Amino acid sequence: MPRNRFISMSLAAFAVAGGLATSPVAPASAAPAKDPVIIVGGMATGPLTEAVYLPLQARLRSAGYTVEIWSMPDYGLGDIHANAERLNTFADALRARTGAGQVDLVGHSMGGLVSRDYVKTLGGAIEVDSLITLGTPNYGTAVASLAEFFLLGNCLTITGCQQMTLDSSYLASLNAGDDSIGAVRYTNLTTVNDALVVPHTNGYLTASDGNVVNVTIQKQCPLRTVGHLGLALDGAAADGILDALRGTTIKLNCWAI
Repeated sequence: MPRNRFISMSLAAFAVAGGLATSPVAPASAAPAKDPVIIVGGMATGPLTEAVYLPLQARLRSAGYTVEIWSMPDYGLGDIHANAERLNTFADALRARTGAGQVDLVGHSMGGLVSRDYVKTLGGAIEVDSLITLGTPNYGTAVASLAEFFLLGNCLTITGCQQMTLDSSYLASLNAGDDSIGAVRYTNLTTVNDALVVPHTNGYLTASDGNVVNVTIQKQCPLRTVGHLGLALDGAAADGILDALRGTTIKLNCWAI
């Protein structure tokens, strides 16, 4: 091969290689940011007892979520709506701190009612993406009603107890109209072993727009024994919570610890 031709081909190959080396590489598409999650504690859990939710917080954090625990300063003894106002303030502060447009809520027991109140009455419909309830008496509980009957007709003047009775005016107002609000995704986890939400199906919600999912643990895991508090501690329940946060079909891992 003539020397000049060899040199020309070599220079051309060098130029092509150099061009490839210096061409900008398109960045990989970033994974969508996860909403920060607030675990909303139930009745009797407050600043001194909220550690019961630390295992669930750790599970969700290990899946890559920013997770905060919020518990009622009055331990759920006072007005549920007043606690919804406090939750609203906490959620606003979390969104401001993280720069997130929305949060996800995981409400245990009464915490689910507090969360629903925030969504329905305090602007949470545009601030909340997913709302997951765990053993929440969305339509009241016979246990609270029995307490009202036997304890001098007033749940020992405990407002939160009165508001969770089967025929309470509070729940009638909260449940008026469609159970689901706006584009919020609702997932409700219940257990047949729940001794505090009776019947356990009162933890369900209904919706005409299809954005409500009701799951009873034993429908997928028949041999799983999970109590009321266990919904916040059980591995299968945690697996369902993660599915709900991701917006995927709830498929419980019945062998989860």
